[in-house]
Amino acid sequence: MNAVPLSPLATDDIPDAGVPDHRRVRAALLKKVGGEEDMFALGSSVARVVQMASSDDEGTHALAYYVLSDVALTQRILRLANTVKYRTASGTAVTTISRAISLLGFDNVKTTALAMLLVDALASSEHAWSVRVELEASLCASLVGREMARHSFYQGAEEASIGALFKNLGPLLVASHEHERYREIKALAGSGKHKLAQAAQMIIGCSYDALSEAVLGEWKIPDVIMRAQRPLPEGTLKVALNRGEWMRQVASFSLDVASLLAKDGDPAGNPEAQALLARYGHALNIDGKQLDELFAAVAQEMTGLLQSMNLEPVPRPQESDGDGLPNVLLLATLGAGEEEQGNYPSGKPKNARELLLAGVQDVTQMRAAGGHKVNDVVLAVLETLHTAMGFRFATMVLKDVKSGQYRARVSFGADKAATQAGFTFPAAAGNNAAATADRRDLFFLAMANNADLMISDAASPKIRDLLPAWHRQLLPDAKSFIVLPLVVGQAQLGLFYADRIQTAPEGVPPDETSLIKALKSQVLAALAP
Repeated sequence: MNAVPLSPLATDDIPDAGVPDHRRVRAALLKKVGGEEDMFALGSSVARVVQMASSDDEGTHALAYYVLSDVALTQRILRLANTVKYRTASGTAVTTISRAISLLGFDNVKTTALAMLLVDALASSEHAWSVRVELEASLCASLVGREMARHSFYQGAEEASIGALFKNLGPLLVASHEHERYREIKALAGSGKHKLAQAAQMIIGCSYDALSEAVLGEWKIPDVIMRAQRPLPEGTLKVALNRGEWMRQVASFSLDVASLLAKDGDPAGNPEAQALLARYGHALNIDGKQLDELFAAVAQEMTGLLQSMNLEPVPRPQESDGDGLPNVLLLATLGAGEEEQGNYPSGKPKNARELLLAGVQDVTQMRAAGGHKVNDVVLAVLETLHTAMGFRFATMVLKDVKSGQYRARVSFGADKAATQAGFTFPAAAGNNAAATADRRDLFFLAMANNADLMISDAASPKIRDLLPAWHRQLLPDAKSFIVLPLVVGQAQLGLFYADRIQTAPEGVPPDETSLIKALKSQVLAALAP
């Protein structure tokens, strides 16, 4: 995508296709997931296993053949069949897949094979810890679904374990393929202001459930499993009227149980368990004793399943948002600051999070209503950044293709007209010695690495060495500032810049970071052709 040429006075000529955000963002994610060779292969394998019938010997033979075609999968299924839970009383070792299918059950092996496909495709992600958390939630949910199917009178109830396995597919794929978005959603939901579905809608344009259903649609998974991903109404649930509705209830219940089991401590009898019982008990015909028994059975099965997959504990990494940046800028990336209480001498309001949240809601509603101009979105976002974070001057800078420069287009704050007029710099690095200097330019580095920066002390020697001459001349009293590149793919469109005349040792905590990134995402969506 090329940068859009702009008139010197406005951004109204930037095209806005009018496509709703949720369709655009979801489509981009689906294209990324479906366009990668390994993910295409995963989808094909998942569809093949799901479509294997269990009603006759042909289905069993097909599953056995499929398992035997993969040496690693064969070893894992046999390892699972030889765990304490499944091994026969005689103690005879299980050495064939046919016997493993007989012992474990067709649907158990089928769901386990699907789970292992997800593990093989995603567990090696560079964001291993986050992906592992979501993988374990998926695996645990599938075990809950299988336990629920055992006590159901519906024909084909075993499909509930597959529906439950895929209930967590959305966050699993986002954690693996869009980890920054995953972190933003998690931080936003963790603030307590929004539910997970709302946080996902704000960050990626659709709920996790909608993303799961869309991906399964791309993989040609049967409708009944796709529909099981849809969210349930709030409050106490009624008894399902059909198998599809029951599967939807089981999928949601299974993931809720998995989330509860992932927490420390015994879940039996705690308030969250009671809340689960109040919501699902009547609909799924389960009481407190049965729920406690379910917790114990699933926990035991989960241990065996993880052992069969040789999944060892993965330590949580110290992740960085700025690969390729100098160490001093790595420390300045948004989110590096710790949340602190008290006064902020820098001028940043104590209620910055609340002000940012209000701005995100306003911009989201503006775009959802339609009929807005790009300028409206830019102004709303810039004003939110300026007021919520207590900046002295804030501006949006866009690339002017004709002049080959980045130029400030709209601004808020002190001396905005004069400062905006001087806020311009070359769009490309120069030659020879100049090129070397440009590559050490903080703005160039931020753009090249698409790294959101919060510089808490612009006077520190290492930071000052990275400041270009035009910035030192134009804003000599800037003691702290923020740089938010606007990058889509390989196209560097521009950036947001805002500064203060005081240092900002308080930094930017994760919840504020997520909201700032959400604001930036709205502008990127508005700028998209």
